Amino acid sequence: MTWWAIDVRTAPEHRVAVGAWLVARTGHAVEERDDGLLVGFAADEADADRLLAELARGATPAAAERRALEPVDWSVRWRDGLGPRRIGRLTVAPSWTPVPDGAEPLVVLDPEMAFGSGEHGSTRTALALLDRQLRCGDRVLDLGSGSGILAIAAVKLGAARATGIENDPDANEVAERNAERNGVADRVAFLEGDAAAITRLAGPVELVCSNILRGVNTALLPSIACALAPGGRAIFAGMESGEAGVFRAALAGAGFVTIDEATDAGWWGVAARRR
Repeated sequence: MTWWAIDVRTAPEHRVAVGAWLVARTGHAVEERDDGLLVGFAADEADADRLLAELARGATPAAAERRALEPVDWSVRWRDGLGPRRIGRLTVAPSWTPVPDGAEPLVVLDPEMAFGSGEHGSTRTALALLDRQLRCGDRVLDLGSGSGILAIAAVKLGAARATGIENDPDANEVAERNAERNGVADRVAFLEGDAAAITRLAGPVELVCSNILRGVNTALLPSIACALAPGGRAIFAGMESGEAGVFRAALAGAGFVTIDEATDAGWWGVAARRR
């Protein structure tokens, strides 16, 4: 079978939205190149043509082209070059690679088709902030939990319990397998549904993680505020560095005070607490 690449160029302010659309539409990861190019993947030529047509009709201006890829097994080829990463105290290692000696606390992960492998800058900013902000015994909510990486990492770092909320049932199945793989299934749970509705009912917790797009993070601020226990903190990621000023203003308007920030490869994350 010949796979096809979809090369997409759009304005910097539209890259996150277009990338998220490609992931949702194709079910595959999107490559983000240093020159600004977004590369999505289609399983055949007809699907590639449909993607081009949908991009052309979309409200977001984007220029796209398709190209055939060499015939390789892309279901496993994406693993090439991935290996253990050290992020703060944590080591995050793919399940198919050897684990270095002394790599503790360790999260062993197979993201399969879910977002969150530790290779994306937004995930790394969230992990860095989680490492610095988590207190032993915290109860944690992970919104848009994907592969379960943040919920699992929270327990590995000392959280009493972590709950992931994800609207994709397939991602929750991946996350549950990762929790079993890491020996934390008794302290991590994954719920399916709308984060805004469930978050209000899932508190009180000491820490909330929300590694989603800026617009979604902003919309979730009231629900997160309701879920936080007194003195609780929230970590927000999934935003490009250029969005920092806009989101800081949204945080202040919702009654939050910024207490920590992190950046990685053009992605920005922030930790905040309620006034």
